[in-house]
Amino acid sequence: QVRLVESGGGSVQAGGSLRLSCVASGNTPASDFMGWFRETPGTEREGVAAISTIGGREYYSDSVKGRFTISRDLEMKTAYLEMNSLKPEDTAMYYCAAKFSGGVWNRVRNYGAWGQGLQVTVSN
Repeated sequence: QVRLVESGGGSVQAGGSLRLSCVASGNTPASDFMGWFRETPGTEREGVAAISTIGGREYYSDSVKGRFTISRDLEMKTAYLEMNSLKPEDTAMYYCAAKFSGGVWNRVRNYGAWGQGLQVTVSN
């Protein structure tokens, strides 16, 4: 069973930066994507960014494109989300996820393993 553990959340002022990390452990079959999602009360979990295991192709939602960067370290089984120029609307619970089969990168149901989530709060 795959276990994903996120770290790096917290509070920051608008315009600031945070770096999230996600470490995979356990019986880790090869995932084809690692992704980051976020969720706020009353809204559906949305895809923020994802990166393919093979080739390192990156995908971003329009709301974060140009501000967030996803990366991965295959040897360390770790995915990162570098968040710059943060805005109050980026405030959310952020979740790391691993996808093991096909399907679009930003669909929740395509991911088979999830981290526990961590809070990111951006204030004015």
